[in-house]
Amino acid sequence: MNEFLDPAVYQGAENLLAHRRSALVRGGKVVPRWIDGGARFWYRADAPEGHWFALVDPAKGTREPAFDHERLAAALGTAAEAAEVAVQALPFDAIELTGSDVEFAAFGAHWRCSLDSYLCERVDRPERPGPLDVPSPDGKWVVTRRGFDLWLRSSETGEERPLTTDGRADRTYGAQPDSLSYGVLMRKLGLPSLPPLVAWSPDSRRLVTHRLDQSGVPLSHLVESVPAGGGRPVLHSFHYAMPGEEAVPRAELLVFDVSGGPAVEAKAEPLLMSLLSPLLFKQVWWAPDGRAVYYLEQPRDLKTMRLNRLDPRTGEVRPLVEEHGEPRVELGQGMGQTILHMLATGREVLWYSQRDGWGHLYLYDTDDGRTVCQVTSGEWAVQRILRVDEDERVVYFLASGLVEADPYRRQVCRARLDGTGFERLTDDDLDHEVTLPRSGAYFVDSASAKATPPVTTVRAWDGSVLVELERADVSALLGAGWTPPEQFAAKAADGETEIYGVLYLPRGFDPAKRYPVIDSPYPGPHHGRLHPSFEGFPHFDREAEAIAALGFVVVTLDGRGTPGRSRAFHDHSYGRYETAGSLEDHVAALRQLAGSRPWMDLDRVGVYGGSGGGYATVRAMCLYPGFYKVGVAACGNHDQRFYQLAWGETYDGPYDAERYARSSNVEIADRLEGKLLLIHGEMDDNVHPHLTMRLVDRLIAADKDFDLLIVPGAEHLFVGYESYVIRRRWDFLVRHLMGVEPPPGYKIAPIPPDPGIMSGLG
Repeated sequence: MNEFLDPAVYQGAENLLAHRRSALVRGGKVVPRWIDGGARFWYRADAPEGHWFALVDPAKGTREPAFDHERLAAALGTAAEAAEVAVQALPFDAIELTGSDVEFAAFGAHWRCSLDSYLCERVDRPERPGPLDVPSPDGKWVVTRRGFDLWLRSSETGEERPLTTDGRADRTYGAQPDSLSYGVLMRKLGLPSLPPLVAWSPDSRRLVTHRLDQSGVPLSHLVESVPAGGGRPVLHSFHYAMPGEEAVPRAELLVFDVSGGPAVEAKAEPLLMSLLSPLLFKQVWWAPDGRAVYYLEQPRDLKTMRLNRLDPRTGEVRPLVEEHGEPRVELGQGMGQTILHMLATGREVLWYSQRDGWGHLYLYDTDDGRTVCQVTSGEWAVQRILRVDEDERVVYFLASGLVEADPYRRQVCRARLDGTGFERLTDDDLDHEVTLPRSGAYFVDSASAKATPPVTTVRAWDGSVLVELERADVSALLGAGWTPPEQFAAKAADGETEIYGVLYLPRGFDPAKRYPVIDSPYPGPHHGRLHPSFEGFPHFDREAEAIAALGFVVVTLDGRGTPGRSRAFHDHSYGRYETAGSLEDHVAALRQLAGSRPWMDLDRVGVYGGSGGGYATVRAMCLYPGFYKVGVAACGNHDQRFYQLAWGETYDGPYDAERYARSSNVEIADRLEGKLLLIHGEMDDNVHPHLTMRLVDRLIAADKDFDLLIVPGAEHLFVGYESYVIRRRWDFLVRHLMGVEPPPGYKIAPIPPDPGIMSGLG
């Protein structure tokens, strides 16, 4: 007779998923909404039975209610002829403070409430930019896309005109390459595309964008088996460059003047744009006075990084700074990361380089392209430039590697531009996440660690606290069965390199018992599996906590080849993508952990992951079949020969048939021994489902047993299908590692789309 897991166990795990986190952690996140040019801000603050709106004046060191919540609730109830409006559950999430009034949307209307009389009145809903609109800094103009062209609209008169008229499918203006344009997801959200990619000049007179040229780039195809409304299957085709192919998407920079006239074309070769637009990651930007556009470019081999100046009136381009290096030059270890600051004069630039083995800042003279001095140094790495005080000649930045307990934790630091005066402004051992106002007069700091809930403050640039905003309350999280994770250090497989990770314990942990162990890898190399803050990577870390609550020990770690540390640590994976983030380090660490933790049962080890983690899951099952017994791999890029060109060529080097074959899961499919579930969305337009089907074909040829779930209509993020996919993953792990059946008929409640999904896409 089969034994079934108690449904309460699944319910407890479900309660820990990411979309339920805000109800369990009160005061854990502050999202400032700047007013008065950033001199003040308001934010929506959590309350025991709802929320309230706080107004913060850092200069005065005050945090107080933005208005009288009781009086406004009463006034709104009267004006709207509504039932009683709860003071701690006002029916709106956002406000606009305009002089002595507050405006908001509630009960299907827009309201203005006087903060003198507390009389509320319905007013016309103000015109807001649409989801595909990019407004100018002064708000007078909006750029939008129609089809393959860009249009300009006056916010004051509504008059509009085309900026371009010759766009077509393979020559689109202000667009991402098809291969990472999220077309399927956009259609799910009811949008034709991402917003146009443009950068406005500070004076709103001009804008820079690019014409995307995908002519010659081969097409890939997806078949939508069950289209909305029924009917025959639909074929979707789009440009998609793969490693070694000659044709690559290119971007031709163009400048438009809102007063009219033809576009000014950059007098330079088009930029290679095989994956991401340079505008998406601020690698094209304006000088503060609007007299120049600066942009970065790299050749296909990535061994050179060049900073250029574009004259927006003539199109003339002048190189300013250039760096060469092996195996590649990066302005940050994350894909698209740009650690760089051009000083206001345009004659100096702070430039990130790993030339001494660590990510540091160098001051360059742009007149002659020479290095003036190295600004920061040491066995630690700059992760972000926060502010440059040009009068005092001081740069403020986030750096990792300064906290002994965790090299990924970030500290706020400063140094003089002549390379002297390095100082840590945060002298604790926590991780610091920083939010900056436009004014730059202060910063909002969230200090936390994996087991330490965040404290959010406003700080001055000497590190002193101006006002405390929130101390996260995790009592509800603890009541839901959560236990703080344990951070650990272990030796990599080389026996020398220190690696770090996090261990999640089962709910109701009993050290006298033996628990199955699950590895949750993500090999990067563009970002790692670990995040040093309390919240971490929300979806990654919340599901790790949820799976632990099912009765597993879950381990996450970053092996050699992942980012965030030294250049040598990151470059360990270059040309060795087949190591999948150094899976040998995972095996070594798990064995070390179990040596001092007898409750970890290494006879029952599983592994799961999505995207790169799905690739690593299959690789772990095939390279270490005696160690990893059960795996669930979702939307894995199992063969880099047929995945994004930029991915393989950035992290495994220029195409080489032998090397790329070594990194293919298809070529080692015959080594599979354990229980494997493969999951893929039929409409995944990033990691195409054929990458899983190639693996399936080889598994069948090798006469291997496995399970396969193809989700009709699902894209890479499984939006709308998440709860089903999660439940299937849990069922598989429970059934094959615990030896019991999942609770029959259990259904995870639908998971709403992440409200920040658009900002997350860029």
